[in-house]
Amino acid sequence: MPPLLAGTLGGLLTTWVTFAPCFLWIFVGAPYVERLRGNRALAGALSAITAAAVGVILNLAVWFALHTAFAETRPFTTGPIRFDVPVPSSLNPWALALAAAAVLAVFRFKVGMVPTLAACAVAGVALHLAGLV
Repeated sequence: MPPLLAGTLGGLLTTWVTFAPCFLWIFVGAPYVERLRGNRALAGALSAITAAAVGVILNLAVWFALHTAFAETRPFTTGPIRFDVPVPSSLNPWALALAAAAVLAVFRFKVGMVPTLAACAVAGVALHLAGLV
């Protein structure tokens, strides 16, 4: 199988198995969630699950931002705590500029998420084709 086809099929399969179960649970369970909120024990569990999901999303956002803006990081460990510290000299100014432009577009100018994502994708491809990243 050609590598491009294998990579595309692998990406599609990964996307499917990552998101299909989540959407299935949402569509199947959504009608019952409001009824479950009346039960104190289940409401507490749902609140804990919500907090955990927000924490995971925040962790992923920080990890991706760090590894996008900096080409190199170094692990820092103290006791049971371990995190990556960016190497300042490896800062990618173009990635930082795109991120700042996206934040400005969304929060200052109230541009929607899809147009902002599309514009940043086009700008990223243009920067790559120009040999700047």
